[in-house]
Amino acid sequence: MTYRYLALAFIVIAGAIWAPVGALAQSTEASAFPRTSWGQPDLQGIWDFRTITPLERPEDQDQTFLTEEEVANLEQEAVDRDLRLWEADARRTEAGGNVGGYNNFWMDRGTNPVETRRTSLIVDPPNGRFPELSPVGQTRADARREYLAGHPADSWLDRNTSDRCIVGFNAGPPITPLAYNQNMQLFQTPDSIVIFTEMVHTARVVPLDGRAMLDEDIRLWSGDSRGHWEGDTLVVRTANFNDERRWVPLGSGGGSTGSTAAMTLVERFTRVDADTLEYTFTVSDPETWLRPWTVSMPMRRTDTPLFEYACHEGNYSMEGILSGARADEKAAAQHAP
Repeated sequence: MTYRYLALAFIVIAGAIWAPVGALAQSTEASAFPRTSWGQPDLQGIWDFRTITPLERPEDQDQTFLTEEEVANLEQEAVDRDLRLWEADARRTEAGGNVGGYNNFWMDRGTNPVETRRTSLIVDPPNGRFPELSPVGQTRADARREYLAGHPADSWLDRNTSDRCIVGFNAGPPITPLAYNQNMQLFQTPDSIVIFTEMVHTARVVPLDGRAMLDEDIRLWSGDSRGHWEGDTLVVRTANFNDERRWVPLGSGGGSTGSTAAMTLVERFTRVDADTLEYTFTVSDPETWLRPWTVSMPMRRTDTPLFEYACHEGNYSMEGILSGARADEKAAAQHAP
């Protein structure tokens, strides 16, 4: 199948604009979605969280919701962009210059905004943007930015956890849309939930049996999660994050900003209907932000299987990053007075 036919298929799909709703967290009848044999909402399946709705509301936009016409225009622009980039030649690597890159075939951003027509996935603060950094968070971000300016790759420890293939840049927790591999699979028993992300294939096992959290001295890259049901909503609280994780949604700006070990996360999974899972999360980290912030987005059920994921192609990327940094240092030394 040619890229042109692929693009035509996307145009047909994008032409069916999702009907707007005031909020996805609406009351639903029991018949609106399947339940397990033990009576809980059945959350199992593969869920697609692609969307062109940005995490933060653009600075030049002050409206909370888009009109139907604006949504249609954004969808068409996304389809046109994909067609243009699919048919573009791959950028070749040039010694001492362009690092190169694949064409858009390997990107999977989707073409639809969230069905609520919101201008951002952040729903709190009401302006749709990250809250201001706390004083200690700002100081830490400034120091990190200054350090990285002169030491971008002294060792692998200077790279983020995504570069190091420890956690996926969109896999979370929490889960945030970006670039590709934007699917996750849920497995469910009466006593536990498994949240399995396509990116880096992280499997987070969430006990539902009321057991205590791990000792706070035990710190994990994806934190320690415990879940419970509030009506038909699964609530997952996660703490005990590793302080070296320094999580922040990539692609959202503020690359020097990162979470701390003080971060706590509350995620909510609500089956809205047979094909929609509402995913909401609230991040609290007073060592980074002045106040908590909340994201809400729908995930759509898909029959597409999860694909194998290899973080670095041939695991050469970290070697390339560090070798490039040494080459830059050598060149700078040769030109130094």
